[in-house]
Amino acid sequence: MWIPRERIDYSAIIDRPPLRLPGDARLVVWTIVNVEEWEIERPMARQVLPAPGGVSPIPDVPNWAWHEYGMRVGFWRLKGALDRAGVTPTLSINAGVCLQHPRVAGAARDAGWEFMGHSFVQMPIHQIEDQPALIRKSLDTLRQFTGKRVRGWLGPGLTQTYDTVDYLAAEGVQYIGDWVLDDQPCEIRTAHGPMYTLPYTLELNDIPMMMVQHHTSEVFLRRVMDQFDRLYAEGRESARVLSIAVHPYISGVPHRIKYFEAAFEYMQRHAGVLFWTGEQILDWYLGARAGR
Repeated sequence: MWIPRERIDYSAIIDRPPLRLPGDARLVVWTIVNVEEWEIERPMARQVLPAPGGVSPIPDVPNWAWHEYGMRVGFWRLKGALDRAGVTPTLSINAGVCLQHPRVAGAARDAGWEFMGHSFVQMPIHQIEDQPALIRKSLDTLRQFTGKRVRGWLGPGLTQTYDTVDYLAAEGVQYIGDWVLDDQPCEIRTAHGPMYTLPYTLELNDIPMMMVQHHTSEVFLRRVMDQFDRLYAEGRESARVLSIAVHPYISGVPHRIKYFEAAFEYMQRHAGVLFWTGEQILDWYLGARAGR
């Protein structure tokens, strides 16, 4: 068993050789749409409406319905916004969505979105007795649905145990988003060879921002712009990755979608910005390392 600090070497970003993007670009924007399967038979993955008396009931119909709104309505708002912006995102998807909501998963597949493994249903990975079997089931279901093997993984709620990355590497997963510790990709060690972390986000993520910190809707746009401006400036010297993570039942609601749209309008007004999927970022990074 290795703890995370035994898997990754410390590296100060100011000490690294510059990373260069093609075409003198400065910044990559990685857009992640998280689509989850919430089982009514268990406590909901999160709540917008606390239960009376503070006791989580089963079934939790109001919070299940809050999430279901995202599948019926919110997803399509987000997809429409991304289609109009010409941005292909990464879909972080519970594999169970392919079975329970094939209309949603099929629309993402047919639009050419990258699928990233996100377990089978939305529950902490720590509660899974047989992680290798769960990972295999999730990856096999996504392969059967999309026709290709996914290369990336994001744990449900970013949860991992000490050994999760070893199980993932054994199944051929090449990158993870759970280690939100840098503005550039990094290499980590596993029992089955190197794996790479991509700069996923907690700061530009609508769950912490809207559901935990309880910011008003317009804060999303302000924070994206501020994050973008600084990383864009720093990217002049060495490339940076900005990620945005959203959920259909949160960012896909009517009072938030315009700020999501405005964020992309703002970023697309700047030269030298690439809107890539996770596997595009990984391929670029591996090529850039090999060329040093």
